[in-house]
Amino acid sequence: NGHKLEHRRVHLNLRRNFFSVRVTEHWNRLPREVVESPSLETFKTRLDAFLCNLI
Repeated sequence: NGHKLEHRRVHLNLRRNFFSVRVTEHWNRLPREVVESPSLETFKTRLDAFLCNLI
């Protein structure tokens, strides 16, 4: 039945668009020093520095 394969493919595409899946992909790409920041302010500072280096 061809409809099941198409439904499954569409389902997988919808699943990729969920916010939590997209955030997890980006979070896993961050360096350890950013992720393991002891405070929110330190996290923001390190994240800004990391993002500036990408440009």
